Amino acid sequence: MKKSAIFASVVFLAGVVGDTLGGIVTDFIYTRTGSLKRARSWMVSVCMLFCLLSLIPLMFTHHLYVSMACLASGFFAEMTIGPMWAIPMDIAPEASGTASGMMNTGSALAAIISPVVGGFLIDYFGNWELPFVGSMLLMALGVVLAFRMQPESRFAGGGADKGQVSTSMGV
Repeated sequence: MKKSAIFASVVFLAGVVGDTLGGIVTDFIYTRTGSLKRARSWMVSVCMLFCLLSLIPLMFTHHLYVSMACLASGFFAEMTIGPMWAIPMDIAPEASGTASGMMNTGSALAAIISPVVGGFLIDYFGNWELPFVGSMLLMALGVVLAFRMQPESRFAGGGADKGQVSTSMGV
C-alpha cells in the first residue's frame, strides 16, 4: 500500500511539474523567437515525441521503479498543456472561449472513450499491453499533427460582433 501511494504521488507530481514547466517554456520560446509556430506547434510536437519515447520501455519491463520513472517522465505530455491552451487565444482571440470549449470537449470525449476502448481491448484480447500500444500510436500521430498546426494563422469568420450578444436560445 505504501509503495502504491508513492508510485501514484510521484507520477502525479511529475505531471504538476510538467504543467508549470510547459507554460514557462512556451512563453520563453515565444519571447526569444517571436515565433508562435516554434513556441506552440514545435513545443507540443517535441514534448509529445519525448512522451512517446518514455513509454517504450514500459513494453519491455515489469520492474516497479523503471515503470514509475517511465510514467513520471510522461510529464512531457503535461508540458503540452500550456501551449495547447494558448493556441485558441492565438488563432481566435475574439472567440477564444468557444475555441477553448471545443478543444476541451474533444479532450473530454477522449477521456470518456479511452477507458472503454482500453477495457474492451484487454477483455477481448487478454493483453494489457494493447492500450499502451494504442496510446503510443496516437501519440505518434499527435507528433505529426501538432507539428502541422499553424497557431500564427488567425481564424477569420463567424462569432458574435463586438457589442452584440448571441445566445443559443435566440434571444
